[in-house]
Amino acid sequence: MSETVPLCCTACGRRHRYTAPSYPCACGAPVAPALDPRGTATAVTHRAWDEEWIGVRCAACGTESRWPRPELGCPCGTVLCVPVDRKAGGRSGRTPGSRVPAHRSVPIRTARDAVTAAVLYLRGLGHRDVRRADQRPVSGIGLAAPGIVVQVDPSAGPASARDVECLWLTAMAESASCVFFSLAGYAEEARRRADALGVALFVLDPTGVPRPANASAVALDATAD
Repeated sequence: MSETVPLCCTACGRRHRYTAPSYPCACGAPVAPALDPRGTATAVTHRAWDEEWIGVRCAACGTESRWPRPELGCPCGTVLCVPVDRKAGGRSGRTPGSRVPAHRSVPIRTARDAVTAAVLYLRGLGHRDVRRADQRPVSGIGLAAPGIVVQVDPSAGPASARDVECLWLTAMAESASCVFFSLAGYAEEARRRADALGVALFVLDPTGVPRPANASAVALDATAD
């Protein structure tokens, strides 16, 4: 179960409570970064790719993967870097894993890489004619193929319930199924809405492999070549 720690904004002093997001390990167990309740949050003043990721070890299989570092946005506009306990590794539970072969992936360093990883995966599902969608989503990048609409969110923040609902509405208008790929995972309400609407959610890990994040994605993943 993900843990929650108190945080204090370094700019305005406002107090928050932050819950660590969980991500699916290759073995199928969800892992979450271990937070440091005695640490102090720091303001994010610049961005560097290597600093955007932290190593999180799966307690179930011991595999260490790189995931987005925990951050929290304060209403005052300050982005806080949440302190993590690097000695503790990750926390785990159980969810289904992915069948995606390693050769069908590309390391993600840019938004273009995230789109490429999604396209490679879709081709593995049999969607050969993948193109940019005619209708641009509110956030992220839209893709489409006959019978399916896709959204790729390469941003550093988790996808929202509104993102999921907008994708689903687009799919309904086109009588198509829909798939969401996110680099930073999903807000809890987004997961609930996706489960209710049957939207397949995948998390793109830094190696470019999409990991199923809900039951619809697991079912879709089972049809991959």
